Amino acid sequence: MIRASDKLFDDVLLRQAFGCFPSGVTAFCGMVGGVPEGMAASSFTSVSMDPALVSVCVANTSSTWPRLAEARRLGLSVLAGEHRSVARSLASKNGQRFDTVDWVATDSGAVFVHGATLWLECSIYEVVVAGDHAIVLLKIEALDMYPDVPPMVFHRSSFHELASSA
Repeated sequence: MIRASDKLFDDVLLRQAFGCFPSGVTAFCGMVGGVPEGMAASSFTSVSMDPALVSVCVANTSSTWPRLAEARRLGLSVLAGEHRSVARSLASKNGQRFDTVDWVATDSGAVFVHGATLWLECSIYEVVVAGDHAIVLLKIEALDMYPDVPPMVFHRSSFHELASSA
């Protein structure tokens, strides 16, 4: 057991603590100026049924988020177990993130990754400043789901594939 209190922890220990909780991995993408923009986000969660809201947290230091915020619609793809390379590509700081990603854009500008378990077409509902991140609340405008496609999980700083229940 590791214990820390009274701010006797640093960013490394806090990241390790957050890594104890597994999360899904999403591609958070949209068309901006006629080209796809996007990032990988593991800080995704459902928020509300009425209205239908989800959230993604983005670092204040992100250079991608200010560009994505200009998009009329954003696509959130819950990545599948086979999408390790997609997640790495979209998480990279350099290069052409979409060169090796099989993607599609809707007429409204949401960008989705083929083979994902869930697609949520969203509009920005509200942005809440929260420490060194922004909580982006997204209103779900449309969805496509593929319940037989197992999602990828991010746990302890690495990607994992869920085992099939069948």
